Amino acid sequence: MSDTSLENGLIGNSAIGALVDARGRIVWACLPRFDSDPVFCRLLNPADDEEGGAFSINLADFAHAEQEYIRHTAVLRTRLHDSHGGCIEITDFAPRFRLHGRIFHPSMLVRRVALVSGNPRISVQIDPRFEYGEFKPVITSGSHHIRYVGPSTVLRLTTDASIHAVLESRFFHLHDPLTFILGPDETVQASVASTGREFLDQTVAYWQDWVRTIFIPVDWQHEVIRSAITLKLNAFDDTGAIIAAMTTSIPEHPDSGRNWDYRFCWLRDAYFVVNALNRLGATTTMERYISYILNVVSAAEGGVLQPVYGISGEARLLERFAPALAGYRNMGPVRVGNLAYEQIQHDVYGSAVLAATHMFFDSRLQHPGDANLFHQLEPLGHKAFTHYNQPDAGIWELRGFTRVHTYSSIMCWAACDRLARIAKRLGLEERASFWRDSADRIHADICAQAWDESRQAFTASWGGDSLDASLLLMNEFGFLEADDPRFTATVEAIERELKRGDFIFRYVERDDFGHPEHAFLVCTFWYVYALHALGRKEEARACFERLLACTSKLGLLSEDVNQATGEQWGNFVQTYSMVGLVNCALRLSRRWDQAY
Repeated sequence: MSDTSLENGLIGNSAIGALVDARGRIVWACLPRFDSDPVFCRLLNPADDEEGGAFSINLADFAHAEQEYIRHTAVLRTRLHDSHGGCIEITDFAPRFRLHGRIFHPSMLVRRVALVSGNPRISVQIDPRFEYGEFKPVITSGSHHIRYVGPSTVLRLTTDASIHAVLESRFFHLHDPLTFILGPDETVQASVASTGREFLDQTVAYWQDWVRTIFIPVDWQHEVIRSAITLKLNAFDDTGAIIAAMTTSIPEHPDSGRNWDYRFCWLRDAYFVVNALNRLGATTTMERYISYILNVVSAAEGGVLQPVYGISGEARLLERFAPALAGYRNMGPVRVGNLAYEQIQHDVYGSAVLAATHMFFDSRLQHPGDANLFHQLEPLGHKAFTHYNQPDAGIWELRGFTRVHTYSSIMCWAACDRLARIAKRLGLEERASFWRDSADRIHADICAQAWDESRQAFTASWGGDSLDASLLLMNEFGFLEADDPRFTATVEAIERELKRGDFIFRYVERDDFGHPEHAFLVCTFWYVYALHALGRKEEARACFERLLACTSKLGLLSEDVNQATGEQWGNFVQTYSMVGLVNCALRLSRRWDQAY
């Protein structure tokens, strides 16, 4: 599919999400929730039909298009122009607003099409697929609706457009506005036009009201607001989980085989996501995410945490291939599920404790941490102390071998360190002393085992000789002060060995799939953190500006970037990357009293 790219807009409502391409086609949408069957899967190219798996509104004699969000919302507008001066506008959104004292966010997509100028002709082509591209729907219709029936899912389209024109994908002149409501097999009670207008008005008002409640910096306000909305869209309201990305199997670089399903919740993300939400003032989303993590901790068998969980807290994420989908630009395989849940990653204990620490220090929260919660967290500290010097797969989930990863050890230290701080705040002096002693013992061991005197750097693993971009975070977690010469030396070593052009690679050594070819975006955001901590603030701002240049036209980021061309790769829209943008902007911006 030569026109397939990640230049897509994200719409959603914290129950579902969808990607709309630059020509206004819905090319990805999982219903009825983030990790469900992608009923629109054109982004991953149905193997038997390159045009299938999309909801398209086609303009005859198409010439060009432009796209933008309605200001401070998750409502997307696409204008399509024909070669005769005609123009139509497509407005796409998923309803979200307050209704009857709660948030109304159905598994529903709404599309409104209006005439802007000229005498354009359009056709509507709706071609969902089911069971990851395996089945085309059985189609039935009524006077104002079309049902798309799959093996386990039924979708209903309600519209005021000609039903036969839609069924036949026939071109017709657009005069009056048209509304398309796609969702569960339920009757729309009021007229579709009035329902669409009301849902649009209330959804726009919801998002614009929400944006007014968050904290933004003086600089890069537009970028931070878009990132904040995106984080909200990647949050699953029902449980509080925040997914890593909306998609599965977008390769990290061409034909790499590094195609993973990211529609799940990784504990490694917890600290960064919670920190960003806290700084933005999005405390409700933050508290629900922490609650999700604590529920996962409580359900963990034997207190052993996995790296990744399903959005309802599911532990088993069995991985399989979806052969009916050829993959992004025909670069399969397409994976469903993620075997990373079976891996051993000791950093997860620190990630969970770091996230929960906010409960004890942020008095805005509805359910502040107390001694009971502290005692619930202590087993995580014991696990961290037991495993800090044991081999694991590491933060990058190496599948072929294990070793004692320095990052994992540091996160185990962080678990004990934060438990000591929490105990002190609660006045539990004996427990504070116990956890401080534990943290100090881990700290001394890491410094003895992971510092390479000959290279003047902390290495990726104990006794190893390679570097890892995650060590840029040693100051972020408080493991080393910014003025510690070992931190400075490690950052300089990473600059020498992992920097390619403007970007930092997570590592450069060969792994299970060969040598990485594209930069993992969040690592360069971490580099900005480190530059800022070291007082190299002008360099930090310049590096951040180069990262901002990588965003799509709509301000969104994926997982990876081709450092030579700037093209985005990897799963999209990537929470890790958007969080990195927020955290950098909030650090680097001028103060408000310097703005005018």
